[in-house]
Amino acid sequence: MNRFENALALAKSNMAFEGSIGTLSEKTLHSVLKYYLEPCDDFHEVSIGKYVADIMRDGCITEIQTRSFDRLRAKLTEFLKNYSVTVVFPIAKTKWYYITDSDTGELSPKKKSPRHGNIYDAFKELYKIKMLLESDNLYFHFVLLDITEYRRTVKKSYRNRKGIELVERIPNFIEEEIYIDGKEDFKKLVPNNLPVKFTSKDFAKAIKRPRYVAQTVLNILEHVGAVARVGKESKSYLYETIDKE
Repeated sequence: MNRFENALALAKSNMAFEGSIGTLSEKTLHSVLKYYLEPCDDFHEVSIGKYVADIMRDGCITEIQTRSFDRLRAKLTEFLKNYSVTVVFPIAKTKWYYITDSDTGELSPKKKSPRHGNIYDAFKELYKIKMLLESDNLYFHFVLLDITEYRRTVKKSYRNRKGIELVERIPNFIEEEIYIDGKEDFKKLVPNNLPVKFTSKDFAKAIKRPRYVAQTVLNILEHVGAVARVGKESKSYLYETIDKE
């Protein structure tokens, strides 16, 4: 049994998620990652001041955030004053899903999402803690996974026009892990096939994401010193990559 399979087994034994889809609210994904990163329960859920760290070992904190970084901002601000903190964020690189009909209980056949996640999908979350990114105590660990989602039908509303809501995400295996330990690692996320001077449109094409995503990525990369804004072309800003070490 490899490390991830062991984590999945530990999470399963501690949470008994078999047959309980619909009640866990993201806890399975969080639990599996926690056991993957630290198998020993003694280092889980450690109280530090008024907050609780997911993992605390050897003076270092690991925080697993499966949803919005808005929820992490206050805790992270406090932790970074005295500790080294690694934020772990899962990304569904490959996604499968089932949909349960809430009226009949019928489960749809397993389907594969045409969308493939990548590291750039995390930048909308990084933007929410932009003011903390230059801390020397802050590190990131992005885990790209093959994931199965369980969804269910709900009444359509203004906020949910599709009438489908996410119930739970179960990780199947890890496809890739990316670590960001500082400016030089952010620089590695700048594609090598860009022109010397490039726009957000060029960047979007290179990372295979919409332009609004590229603009957010470039905002963060400029903030951390991985790229520089060097002028304008028509109505678009021009950027250059800062030399990689």
